[in-house]
Amino acid sequence: MSRDRDRAGPPDRGAGPPGSPSLDQDFDSQSLHALRSAVAAHAAAAGLGRQRIYDVTAAAHELAANTIRHGPGRGRLRLWTSDGLLYCQVSDDGAALSGDRRPTADPGSWQAGTGHGLWLVGQVADKLTIDRGPAGVTVTVTFATAPDQAARPLPAPRAGA
Repeated sequence: MSRDRDRAGPPDRGAGPPGSPSLDQDFDSQSLHALRSAVAAHAAAAGLGRQRIYDVTAAAHELAANTIRHGPGRGRLRLWTSDGLLYCQVSDDGAALSGDRRPTADPGSWQAGTGHGLWLVGQVADKLTIDRGPAGVTVTVTFATAPDQAARPLPAPRAGA
């Protein structure tokens, strides 16, 4: 289990479904690369295929980057498996975003630049829940670990590749 408790992190708001976290790590802007590597390793250890490992890693990165950019600049990531599912939870102790700053799910209204992270996470995860409150924000995404439950097959190789 990977733990980083030297820095002050967000409060423990419960791990959700039963299961001891295989990864429980505080992060900030200086540790995103290490966080991505740890998430990928833990997703592989949970038995996910290559594309699903990428999906989990991309989702974790987007959620952590949102915490850094739009929240208090640091947060906590937990990863665990239970009943054929892998859970990835990112929380912070900052205030929730105001309604006018929330990203939109309508790609037609996108502006160039930022604002697509939560939309992307919603596309690759099997389930996305967001808990906003005065104590901070907790986002939990769920991925099926069983091969027959995977949401997306691997893309076909390109000709000449």
